[in-house]
Amino acid sequence: MTRAVLIDCDPGIDDMMALLTACASPELDLRGVTTVGGNVGIERTTRNARAVLALAGRGDVPVAAGARRSLVRGVTRHDSAHGDDGLGGIDLPVPGGRADPRPAAEFLAAAVAASAEPVTLFAVGPLTNVALFYAAYPDVAATLDRLVVMGGSIGPGNITPAAEFNVWFDPEAAYRVLAEPGVAVPTTLVPLDVTRRTGLDEGDLDRLAAAGPIGAHAARALRGYRHGAGPAIPVHDAVTVLSVLHPELMTVRPAAVDVETGLGPGRGATLVDLRADPAAAPTVDVVVDADSRAVVDALLDRVTRPDRR
Repeated sequence: MTRAVLIDCDPGIDDMMALLTACASPELDLRGVTTVGGNVGIERTTRNARAVLALAGRGDVPVAAGARRSLVRGVTRHDSAHGDDGLGGIDLPVPGGRADPRPAAEFLAAAVAASAEPVTLFAVGPLTNVALFYAAYPDVAATLDRLVVMGGSIGPGNITPAAEFNVWFDPEAAYRVLAEPGVAVPTTLVPLDVTRRTGLDEGDLDRLAAAGPIGAHAARALRGYRHGAGPAIPVHDAVTVLSVLHPELMTVRPAAVDVETGLGPGRGATLVDLRADPAAAPTVDVVVDADSRAVVDALLDRVTRPDRR
C-alpha cells in the first residue's frame, strides 16, 4: 500500500534531495508540495520546487507558494549555504504553466480534506505554513496521519550556537506546532543532531554522478553545498523522508519539546526533554539516533532508481 504524502519545503539542496527521494519511492503517493520562504526567498523556493519535480519526471505534482516571512519578526535572512539560487548554481529548467494559485495553508487543507486516506505531511522548512494551516483549518489538520518535521536540535544549533535554522527562522511557528499545537496530530521530530551525522562522502557523490542525469544534477548541487559541517555532506531533509520509509534504521524516543521565542541569544532553541512521560503530557516522537551508513545507502538507492530504468 502507498502512503499519501504532502511536502512543505524551502528548496534548498537538502530539500531537493528530499523531493527526489519521495519521487523515487513507490511507497509514497506525493499529492502536492508547498513552499515557504527560508533557505532563499519564496519566489526562488517555489521555482526550485517546480524545477526539481520536473527533473524527477513529476511535473504533474502541484506546487503552492506559502509564507514569505516568519509570523512575528519578519525574518528575511536566508541560508547562504545553498548558494544564491538555493540549488548550488545548477541549471534546472522550470516547466511550463504556473504554480497553484492558492496559499499554502489553503492548499494543504484542500489536499488533506480531499484524500480518502489519512495524509502524512513532511515539513522540512520553517514551520510557518504548518502553523497557519493548524490555526485556520484545525479540524482538517486533526485528520493528518502524522506530521514529520526536520528541525531543532537536542544539542548545538547550526545558524546560532543555540538554534537550528528552520526553527530559528520562525520560532513562534515552531512553538505553535511542536510545543502548543492546539491540534492533536502525531508528530515526529528529526533533529539536527541526527541529520548532521548522516552525510555523503566523495564516493557517494561519485556514485550519484555516474547514475545518470538526475544523479548527476544532485551530485553537482551537493558539491556546491557550503555546509561547514565536516567532510561528509549532510542531507537533513532527505533523512526526514527516509525516517518514514525506513523506520527500522531510526531510534525514536518520546519527548516534550519547547521552543525559545525570546529575543535573546537563545532565540529559536529547542528544549527537548527526553524524561517526559508520554502518559502524563503530550509528547513528540524524537529521532535520537540512526544507522547513518544504512540511511545514506537507502538514499542513494532511491535517488538513482529513475536513472537505472
